[in-house]
Amino acid sequence: MQLLVAYQSDPAGSNMATFISKNMTKDGAVYRGKSFDVVIIPTPAISADWLEEKYSYDGYVFLSKHASESGTLALTCHSTGNFADAQFGGNPRQVAIPHPHLQKSYMQHLWKKRSGFSRFEITIEATHHGPTALSKPTLFIEIGTTQKEWNDTNLCESIARIVVDEMSRYQKNHDVAICFGGTHYPQKFNKELIEGEFALGTVMPKHALDNLDENLFLHILKQNKEAKFSLVDWSGLGKNKEKVFNLIKTTDLEMIKV
Repeated sequence: MQLLVAYQSDPAGSNMATFISKNMTKDGAVYRGKSFDVVIIPTPAISADWLEEKYSYDGYVFLSKHASESGTLALTCHSTGNFADAQFGGNPRQVAIPHPHLQKSYMQHLWKKRSGFSRFEITIEATHHGPTALSKPTLFIEIGTTQKEWNDTNLCESIARIVVDEMSRYQKNHDVAICFGGTHYPQKFNKELIEGEFALGTVMPKHALDNLDENLFLHILKQNKEAKFSLVDWSGLGKNKEKVFNLIKTTDLEMIKV
């Protein structure tokens, strides 16, 4: 059983959660369903490392707004974690357990319906922000990028319907790959997720690779137990190409350059 989570003061997240929960049975703070439950929490989703103490589930899917400095309209999805300091929730140098199969099926479903979201970029983001300490798979599904979109109930309900469809069906398993390199919006990895065979675990972008050392690398491997492959944006590793290559060589991961 999975738990859908939204922060009550996040307009996009609360709009999605309210729509999804309206036909569910409320049990205390939790709305009960057949395949998943829903809870709207009083504190920010990125700081919900406490969640498991109160709500024990097999996975946690956060419904959230997405913001960016560029203002580009985007529908995004990503795993969580910090490769350095914890500026936006979670713990320093800790990544959450990803939710690769749900992420892939959700993004592929969203892509198939992209004609209904023609104003938006449909993209994953690199792993970032909290929560990081939950012991079960964690995923953020986000609507961007301004107050107008966050408060657009039709948009939020359209995304919520896709979420419900995917949460209510059996998730097909795929080969899972950890990703290294590229930008925060990793086009090569996004293309592989939507069109290729791999589901994606942690995605560590080029700008975070200075923080990669053996300890962090081993931690990422531990949190990505399903992963048998590493996808490497070979032209997007910068000065850390040799370091990434040598670390992967110490493992059984099959490295694929993209």
